[in-house]
Amino acid sequence: MNSTDAVLAAPPPPGTWAGGFARSGRLPGALVALLCLGFALGAALGWGSPGLALFMGDFGLAGAALAAALSCLLYGCTVGGPTRPAWLLFGLSSSMVAFGNGTWGWYEVVLRTPLPEDSPAEYAFLLFAPLAITGLMVLAQRPRTAAGWLCLLLDGWLVAGSLFTLSWSLALGRVAAGEGDDPLRLALGLAYPVLDILLVSLVVGLRFRSRDGNRAAVHTAMVGLAVTVVCDALFTSPELRSSYHSGELLDAGWFAGSVLLAWAPWSPRRRRRPSREHPSAGGAPRRRVASTFSALTPYAAAAVCTAGILYNALGGRPLDRVVIAAACTVGLALILRQGVMLLDNLSLAQELAHKEAHFRSLVQGSSDVIMIAGANGVLSYVSPAALGVYGRDPEELVGGNLLNLVHPDDVDRVLMEVRRLLAKNHGRRGADGGSEPSARVECRVRSGGGEWLHVESTVNRYRDGLILNSRDVTERVILQAQLQHNAFHDPLTDLPNRALFTQRVRAALGGTDGARPHPGGDDATVAVLFLDLDGFKAVNDTAGHQVGDELLVQAARRLQGAVRSGDTVARFGGDEFAALVCGRLGRSQVHELAERLRSALSQPYWIGGAELGVAASIGIAFGPRDHAPDADPKAATDELMRNADLAMYRAKSQGKGRVVLYTPAMRAELDRRTELEERLRLAVREGSFTLLHQPVVDLTTGAVTSVEAQARWRSAQGLLLTPAEFLRTAEQGDAATRFARWMLQEAVTTAAARRNALARPRSVPVPVSVRLTAERLCAPGMYETIVTILRETGLPAEHLVIELARTGPDAAADELGRRLAALRRHGVSTAVAGFGAGSGSLGALARLPFDALKLDRSLVQDVADSALTRALAGHALRLGRDLGLVTVAEGVDQPRQVATLQELGCRQGQGLAFAQPLDEHRLRRALARRVYPLPRPMGTLSARRAYLSADTRSGGRPEPGPGRVVHHHGASDLPERRAVTGPFTGPHGETSVPPA
Repeated sequence: MNSTDAVLAAPPPPGTWAGGFARSGRLPGALVALLCLGFALGAALGWGSPGLALFMGDFGLAGAALAAALSCLLYGCTVGGPTRPAWLLFGLSSSMVAFGNGTWGWYEVVLRTPLPEDSPAEYAFLLFAPLAITGLMVLAQRPRTAAGWLCLLLDGWLVAGSLFTLSWSLALGRVAAGEGDDPLRLALGLAYPVLDILLVSLVVGLRFRSRDGNRAAVHTAMVGLAVTVVCDALFTSPELRSSYHSGELLDAGWFAGSVLLAWAPWSPRRRRRPSREHPSAGGAPRRRVASTFSALTPYAAAAVCTAGILYNALGGRPLDRVVIAAACTVGLALILRQGVMLLDNLSLAQELAHKEAHFRSLVQGSSDVIMIAGANGVLSYVSPAALGVYGRDPEELVGGNLLNLVHPDDVDRVLMEVRRLLAKNHGRRGADGGSEPSARVECRVRSGGGEWLHVESTVNRYRDGLILNSRDVTERVILQAQLQHNAFHDPLTDLPNRALFTQRVRAALGGTDGARPHPGGDDATVAVLFLDLDGFKAVNDTAGHQVGDELLVQAARRLQGAVRSGDTVARFGGDEFAALVCGRLGRSQVHELAERLRSALSQPYWIGGAELGVAASIGIAFGPRDHAPDADPKAATDELMRNADLAMYRAKSQGKGRVVLYTPAMRAELDRRTELEERLRLAVREGSFTLLHQPVVDLTTGAVTSVEAQARWRSAQGLLLTPAEFLRTAEQGDAATRFARWMLQEAVTTAAARRNALARPRSVPVPVSVRLTAERLCAPGMYETIVTILRETGLPAEHLVIELARTGPDAAADELGRRLAALRRHGVSTAVAGFGAGSGSLGALARLPFDALKLDRSLVQDVADSALTRALAGHALRLGRDLGLVTVAEGVDQPRQVATLQELGCRQGQGLAFAQPLDEHRLRRALARRVYPLPRPMGTLSARRAYLSADTRSGGRPEPGPGRVVHHHGASDLPERRAVTGPFTGPHGETSVPPA
């Protein structure tokens, strides 16, 4: 790699814990070194006076040993852990040294007398070595096998025997010879060197570890003990011991040993680098490999033993039996040690060969490509899998640069990931032994065929370079790209879907997460067009879904061909499309584009040899030009898309096949309709509506054949208002369904109670009719609601008539027909209301099952005055008779209309000519009379007499109607807005009900 050398050579980050603590540990170490150097310099100069020399040689050493004792004891008591006993033992051994030096100073400095031969200091110094030896045994690593224990014993004896041989040759032999008459003195004289030899043997021969991770503390303690033992060995020499006095240079060694032991527990921790185990180890404990020092220890010990023998031989001294015996045992131990090492090496070689074969089988059999790159990026190993993955010979790749395989656009990203990995490794170096961090790098690699493969690699640090485990993920990348494309595109037309379209609108409005940047600057036009195909559902239902899908695909192609290259066309689902137009365009240009889209979608479609046609309703909404940069882009996007959707629905309501531009009045109307719907829901919940019933009269006999339930809104003043606005609102939304259920419940319940009250021989209960729209009748659960209400109230099904106010679109005829047929099977009668007003009525008569036909008031209004209206009404009534339907005329307000309808053959009628809507009390009175006198024109004498006769029977004045109807502005109920004049109109515009 071009820059890998610089990356691998980078120092640890300055902010890491290890780097900071390494710097913080330099100052205490320097102070310890200066303290030891100052004591050595003072001892070399004699401290300036004999008294000061005695004080520093005795109490100075006692103070250093006391400091070591307190330091180790404090550390052992506060820190704890597996090494706690060792530090406590080191503290006790240093306390023995402090006691011995203090005793020595008491005699020499305070009492000014020489130290007695059997003073307590001798025994205190003697206890130093056993306690220190015990502490070292606690820290020693115990062998795990019998061969390990044998090697440990042999190494210990090699070191101890060699040191004993050399010491005996130098001094111990003479000491033993000079003090042979005093066994106690001989034992004390030999105990010091023998214990020191044992202590040195442990330090040299054993391997130590720190279970709490502070290896520096253990090593510092070893150095301190070793310095102390060396000074003890020098002091054992008869020549030096005879001339020794307190404060000389030898005391500097003891002082340094105590100071190092005092500083050891608090020395800075150094974290070990995590061990790199073989991948096949599987987490098992790795076999310990001897270090160079421990491997050379037996040979060094044999060399020391040989030096002792040579010293005696060259010095002309006779060979002592002790020396010969010790040397022979050392030689025998060395031979045994060599045999054990040979067997161990053979076992290790076999294990290594087995692991190497296992590793090669894993690497060569792996489908992943394993590569090892040096610090300069040169590949030193490539696994055979490269031939199958990359199509390249591994031998050809070895020696080449790794970055030469990577796509040039991915080189910088690969180097950045490698630098990040190495920075983590520097931060973890010497850490707590956890696994090293790795990096996942995905890049493109050139294959043997010259194509670029998507490769995912796991990168780890390997010695001074990198090891890479790579695999081909090209199929996964392609699949991910396809999944991402599918997530943001319509599967049928491959156009962007709502999610991607919303992102692009947000980007156009200045958002930050869109798929495209804001085009054209701050003053650019952002327009959203919502498109809906008119008549598509009919095509889908008649020609089939496959033909409908093909029509949608062709419509999508036409939209893409009609817009500009920078615009976005999306499909939201079904037959709904949207277009995003951005750029420096005027509103007229956007409108022209919308007309072009409408014209393109309205052209004939040829599918399967048949010509199909649909139209398009388009709504346009423009984004704000003064969009604030800190405004919420999501809210602005949602508002813009809602406005376009609202304009599209306005286009459909105005006749379809047109383009409508959004205006704030549409939003105000929507808010007003929402408010009215909430008021309707509240009025239904609080019982603000009441029902009136308008009688339907037989035009031949005057008998009441049925009553029509009509809702009225009760105002706060108790007046009944015509709820024209509420009724229009009730035709849409959830509130409309609630209102329809309430109206059915009230009408059927009241009819059941009326039937039970009028169950007399002369009173025949009449059916009640409830007018519903096709949308309400087809609402979920409406059929079940009707059946449940009839069952709970006990009203016979034949006493309920469902009037269909609007038949709805032709596409809903099948569902509507099923609902009407189910009601008729249940016994409920059906009627088509408002016939002759609006399109679709003739088709509804042909497709839907009805029992009655109600002529709309628009045909009845001028039936007595207009010949054309009379002819149309006559044809409609004749059609109803031919179909076997009962014919009913709505809005019969004048007597002359009654006469004309009788001539045209209409069977029944309702309107102010008979009675306006009645409350329940007056309705029951009217039903008790059974018949209405049929009105005649006022121009005839018989009509006047009939009116006067009715006036006389009712007490001298006409009987008032069910209550005053107060008209408010905006009401559109024609019978109650029309000024009715005639013989049945009261002085206040009320309609009287003549007695039967």
